[in-house]
Amino acid sequence: MSQEYRYILRIMGTDVSGALKASYALAEIKGVSMSLSNAVLKKAGVNPDLRVGFLTESDISKIEDVIRELAKYNLPTWLFNRRKDSETGKDIHLLSADLVLRTKMDIDQAKEIRSWRGYRHAYGLKVRGQRTKTTGRAGKALGVKKKTIMQRPGGAPPAEGGK
Repeated sequence: MSQEYRYILRIMGTDVSGALKASYALAEIKGVSMSLSNAVLKKAGVNPDLRVGFLTESDISKIEDVIRELAKYNLPTWLFNRRKDSETGKDIHLLSADLVLRTKMDIDQAKEIRSWRGYRHAYGLKVRGQRTKTTGRAGKALGVKKKTIMQRPGGAPPAEGGK
């Protein structure tokens, strides 16, 4: 049983290296986590330790079918990345460009309705409750600028103990 090895495969519109194991290769697709990839491989009947370069076209089509229709294969809804969608109310799973677009639309909607989360996004602040006293200062002014010190009368920093 000789199988032809392929170095690069196209799965769900994403180029995947044939040297990766099947579970890791599916996780390369945007929107597919390791736990979801393992569940998909189990439902498709593919060995997760097999290198993707050795998979047949029928195996790949079976994997793509399971990823497209997760609900049809009775996978648990907690594996989906969009439960109770705000528009449809259904549990759906988005991949690649659809996922990026929907996330951007959600952020824009939060900004538009002026929610706290939208406010934080709009002003470039931390959104998920992280501390901000000492972290997340990239891109903002830090410390004292030399120019403001030199504009003081005398052009030198103040003496010790004085103003």
